[in-house]
Amino acid sequence: MLRLQFLNEWLAKVLEGRDYSIAPASADASFRRYFRLSFDDGSSLIAMDAPPPQEDCRPFIKVSRLLLQAGVNVPRVLAENSEDGFLLLTDLGNTTYLQALNEDTANQLYRDASMALIKMQMASVEDVLPPYDETLLNREMQLFPDWYVSKHLNVSLNQKQSETLQNTMALLNANILAQKRVFVHRDYHSRNLMVCYGEHEQNPGILDYQDALYGPITYDLVSLLKDAYISWDESQVLDWVIRYWQTAKKFGLPVPDDVADFYRDFEWMGAQRHIKVLGIFARLNYRDGKDAYLKDMPLVMDYLRKVCERYIELRPMLRLLDHLEGRQIKAGYTF
Repeated sequence: MLRLQFLNEWLAKVLEGRDYSIAPASADASFRRYFRLSFDDGSSLIAMDAPPPQEDCRPFIKVSRLLLQAGVNVPRVLAENSEDGFLLLTDLGNTTYLQALNEDTANQLYRDASMALIKMQMASVEDVLPPYDETLLNREMQLFPDWYVSKHLNVSLNQKQSETLQNTMALLNANILAQKRVFVHRDYHSRNLMVCYGEHEQNPGILDYQDALYGPITYDLVSLLKDAYISWDESQVLDWVIRYWQTAKKFGLPVPDDVADFYRDFEWMGAQRHIKVLGIFARLNYRDGKDAYLKDMPLVMDYLRKVCERYIELRPMLRLLDHLEGRQIKAGYTF
């Protein structure tokens, strides 16, 4: 309540006494909160509350400017108070992709999202954003044994199992670090994309990009098409991947010449992300008391298992998952 009082005091100065009503707009997996300010003329703005020292507004401001320059639709920063963790932003509405996606809308919505992603990637410049390097990739995947295995499953890996996990991480890293690099949003999925079809608007509106990095070109496409919150038939996902690849190639983005190589990169990038996300969702529950993410774990695990089934190099990871989940082990599965 004290933070909300401070926010309203700052807004009163910024808005020069203009009357508004304030209501929660959304919250995310971090400490950030968002409020919608509604005015008598029907307009609205968004106030971000990012309490220091847990959050830092400056990366959001920096990436906002980069993405605006790239020509994609992100909130404009109208006023900032980085010291206290407050921002005043334009409002991209309240309809997320997750709310709007269905069999009838999916093709158009994903086409728009792919084009916005390509615009963002075409604006990529090295040494502007932090690198998505091996240290960070390993730190992310370490969330899996630390939180999913140890806390969620209450299991301790033996030496052979730990070696299997480490070998899998090394294989994934080798593929990921060999991919061409672009700007990476890092959470380019249905909860962070807003449906924007109003006058003078581009679809989608893009949110939650403050953790953006310079990294593998497949990362955001995996976030979009192997979404933890909504799933599609694999044949449909493959079709969307191919359409993205064709367009990216046309615009000169550094995708492989062979779509089969690109799809493999996409799948292996997904395996890294899904290993990480299982750890994150477990941590959100056991450390932060946010249990809503537990229901999304089975879909993420299904994505991971299917990739491990398809590639012989990742089969040891599949056997490890079988052991951890207590599944019937086929002949020859040993540790």
